[in-house]
Amino acid sequence: MSRAPGPTGWLRTRGMTEGPLERFVDGLDYPMYVVTTRAGEDRAGCLVGFATQTSIDPARFLVCISEANATARTVAAATHVAVHAVERKHKQLARLFGEESEDWTDKFAQCAWHDGPHGVPLLDDAAAWFVGEIAERLDLGDHQGLLLMPVDGGGNASSGDVLTFQQLTDLDAGHPA
Repeated sequence: MSRAPGPTGWLRTRGMTEGPLERFVDGLDYPMYVVTTRAGEDRAGCLVGFATQTSIDPARFLVCISEANATARTVAAATHVAVHAVERKHKQLARLFGEESEDWTDKFAQCAWHDGPHGVPLLDDAAAWFVGEIAERLDLGDHQGLLLMPVDGGGNASSGDVLTFQQLTDLDAGHPA
């Protein structure tokens, strides 16, 4: 795969012809996040491009994990995940969590992190993070949607220097999206 995980890269990788959705999303730029989780002794994390706030009251956030990603196995047994906003100066975190897979790499051995609420790994170089309890799991085709209820958070991503999809188009995904 020659593009970061995301709508255009995935669709082109899968051999789909360009249609209305591809034309719509091709020029969009949106935040990319690193999602981490723990289930028992298993830690996992991946770069995520499909994520959004879905409600103000009650606060809810939807994050989508590719079923092809090794992180999906750990998420399936997890109760909480952390969503991290990463600044451009820490692009190596996006590269690590976007290009490597738990299938062959211990990502957490290659970055600074600590246990956060509910034992979820928190990345020390993240600009901001929140931990969410998985309130609902949604079958979204080739992705699993996790509807999160935020339970704790830290940092500040208001600098405007958070990594976006268009800044990560040079990444080669660890697994096809």
